[in-house]
Amino acid sequence: MRSPTAEDGPAITALIAASPPLDPNSAYCNLLQCSDFADTCVVAEKDGRIVGWISGYRPPSHPERIFVWQVAVDSSARGIGLGGRMLDELITRPAVRGATTLTTTITEDNPASWGLFGGFARRHGAELTKSERFTRDAHFAGAHDTEWQASISPLPTAPSN
Repeated sequence: MRSPTAEDGPAITALIAASPPLDPNSAYCNLLQCSDFADTCVVAEKDGRIVGWISGYRPPSHPERIFVWQVAVDSSARGIGLGGRMLDELITRPAVRGATTLTTTITEDNPASWGLFGGFARRHGAELTKSERFTRDAHFAGAHDTEWQASISPLPTAPSN
């Protein structure tokens, strides 16, 4: 596992496209994540091929949080706990130091994501709470299901080296 580079952009764009129900981002958005937000993103490789991706950032208005935007795992690497290991890697990063809460948004009908983040919370003895963040009608004009915010806290304290 490592931080991404801009050269990873095309492979990450392809991985996201092959990972429904994730929203496909523009290639440019993925390049920005791989460069400007590299310290809060995780790439997992196997045999030189990208098989896992987490994009995240520290919201400027809530520096106590790390927001996980997307988690993608290639079909060849599913079912072996890679998503959870990437989340564990993310919270050890220096750029995440001081965050007390991990947040993400998930639609109601995404059991894989609810399972991933619920398992992460249990593994770390944290509580997962759920609240509406972006609603179908008010925020998506009826074109996308409501996004529920999952908040997980407290995060383990990383050693300060």
